[in-house]
Amino acid sequence: MAERARNGKVTVVGAGFYGSTTALRLAEYDLFETVVLTDIVEGKPEGLALDINQSRPIEGFETRVVGVGGGSYEGTEGSDVVVITAGLPRKPGMSRMDLIETNAGIVRSVAENVAQTSPDAVVIVVSNPLDEMTALAQLATGFPKARVMGQAGMLDTARFSNNVAEELGVPVASVRTLTLGSHGDTMVPVPSRCTVDGKPLSDVLPADRIAHLVDRTRNGGAEVVALLKTGSAYYAPSAAAARMARAVIEDSGAVMPVCAWVDGEYGISGVYLGVEAEIGRGGVRKVVEGDLSDSELAGLREAAEAVRAKQADVADL
Repeated sequence: MAERARNGKVTVVGAGFYGSTTALRLAEYDLFETVVLTDIVEGKPEGLALDINQSRPIEGFETRVVGVGGGSYEGTEGSDVVVITAGLPRKPGMSRMDLIETNAGIVRSVAENVAQTSPDAVVIVVSNPLDEMTALAQLATGFPKARVMGQAGMLDTARFSNNVAEELGVPVASVRTLTLGSHGDTMVPVPSRCTVDGKPLSDVLPADRIAHLVDRTRNGGAEVVALLKTGSAYYAPSAAAARMARAVIEDSGAVMPVCAWVDGEYGISGVYLGVEAEIGRGGVRKVVEGDLSDSELAGLREAAEAVRAKQADVADL
């Protein structure tokens, strides 16, 4: 059997549950030469990296994981992709916006270090509040907007699909859904683009149940936080971030719902927002406009204005 070609380096900043799970998923893809896991805590990323590397003979992958603690970025130099997970998670009763000031300082520091050590990287932000932290990371790195994007739509869409599949008792593979807008109160699930076995969602579920699933999707993160009591979701979010990084390194052109810079699409300009985008080696190749109902388009434009003001505020944080 031919040896699989591996190339490139991906750095995951933050070795909490989200970051470490993302690093594991990326390593198990066996596509990258190296996955670097960094954290301010000395020893934690090194220990996690050692643990993951010792799983290689069992799971059959060769990608090497390197841990770097103490807040150092040594070893991350020249990364092709950087995933920023650093920041505080939510606690029960907290909104994502409650984290803005604390996480802004963390994300700004990380982004400035990334700009110094990996000036050609594509940056994927997952820290909350997502839309605002994505905008801040772009400002702090000074990177072209196409090379900085946020992970939210992939996660929220997966939650919507899972909710529909559970409601109907069907395989998740038979469900196609989509969410756009912000990663928060102005999230815009798009029922008009949702199907089950190719049939429109409205043909298989009554309007009141669709509305319930839309609401559950919009509050999906809070539902997990409330059950966990401490910490927030990381299995589904890490899967989403890892898929985005994979699309970059493979230059796949995959169309994914992500937080991307919108400049004229849907009649919206000058804001980071959850939209569908084609992802490749340089980050966002282009925003892909799809058909929306009048109410969905209105919701997307409302989301844009809601996050625009907050994104302007983070420039000073």
